[in-house]
Amino acid sequence: MASIVSSSQPTTKSKPQPRLRYSPRWIGAGLAGGMLAGVATVYGGPVVAAALAGASAVGAGYALAIEPQRLQLVEHELPFADLPAGLDGLTIGQLSDLHLGHRYSFANAQRAIDHLLAAQPELIVLTGDLVQTRAAIVRLPEVLGRLRAPLGVYAVPGNHDYWEGMPHIAELLREHGVHLLINRHRLIERNGARLLLAGVDDHWDGQPSLELALGGAPDHDFRLLLAHCPDIADEAAAAGFHLQLSGHTHGGHVRIPGLGPLCLPRHGWRYDMGHFRVGAMHLFVTRGVGGLPLRFGCPPEVSLHRLRRAGD
Repeated sequence: MASIVSSSQPTTKSKPQPRLRYSPRWIGAGLAGGMLAGVATVYGGPVVAAALAGASAVGAGYALAIEPQRLQLVEHELPFADLPAGLDGLTIGQLSDLHLGHRYSFANAQRAIDHLLAAQPELIVLTGDLVQTRAAIVRLPEVLGRLRAPLGVYAVPGNHDYWEGMPHIAELLREHGVHLLINRHRLIERNGARLLLAGVDDHWDGQPSLELALGGAPDHDFRLLLAHCPDIADEAAAAGFHLQLSGHTHGGHVRIPGLGPLCLPRHGWRYDMGHFRVGAMHLFVTRGVGGLPLRFGCPPEVSLHRLRRAGD
């Protein structure tokens, strides 16, 4: 039996962590690029200066106005060696980091739901940061009212949900049939197999506890964890979860091969984007639907996960 690890914050005082961590590689590349651009401008004259300025303007325009709207439906097949036959082929739609209130956020959210409804997942999960502003909370029903899935719709909170008004958000979730899992679990049955779906509180302003989330769990065949912040993955793997779905990082917003993400938020420094294996557990960190309208090499996404028996 795997041990259960509590993710509660330690009582001893520690040095405050920064909200964002910027990549040293990006800082170094920026300094080097600035120096080279300066040299090129000095020796190349007005023509080179104009070309550099034009290229910068085009890149900035793309990152601010085009890529933030290029929402993608990304499908993933996740193989598990011991997946029960009753869960083989289970489809899970993941919406994360809508950040309603930012530019493009409502349009992106509606397109994301269009994609999900067309794909018809059996289960839909929301992995936090539904809103960016307090004023956007009243518009949540426009989004939540469209969500339907045969096995239900479930959510966990993100840090922005706490910052803008978690009690009001929780009330709207309940009114629209979305089950909020804050250090709780639900048992879902499919074709004779039992899926334990657990959710933990937000790391930044909540009190996440895997121990509470699994407390009193009945017999089950598979453990799935919803956690807004991905860096709980090491504890989740030790607690015997098979799969964790997270968001929070937005993939770093700006990514270039060789440099990686420009910056990552607290509690999202270890696992930035995409699929990871953490021990025996699969972890998927989505780039999210919304967020700061600045993206380059990191378009927004809505995810469809399909569980498969390895070797079948």
